Amino acid sequence: MAANEEQHDQWSGMGTGWAITSTMIGGILTLGLLGLLLDRLFGIEDVFLPIGFILGGAAGVYIVWLRYGRGEGDET
Repeated sequence: MAANEEQHDQWSGMGTGWAITSTMIGGILTLGLLGLLLDRLFGIEDVFLPIGFILGGAAGVYIVWLRYGRGEGDET
């Protein structure tokens, strides 16, 4: 039974890594798509798309920090 628990501990970080990766990609794609739609709506090219990518990356970093980055003893 101990070997099974050890194997589970080795792979538990893999789920966290995929969750962080998908959160980052999801933020970039979501706000990038919103920027693309705004570009199409206003009839301009390549203005809101890069802004959406940058804001999506920043939002993804912030969400990852909220979910995983705050330590247990950071309650000051």
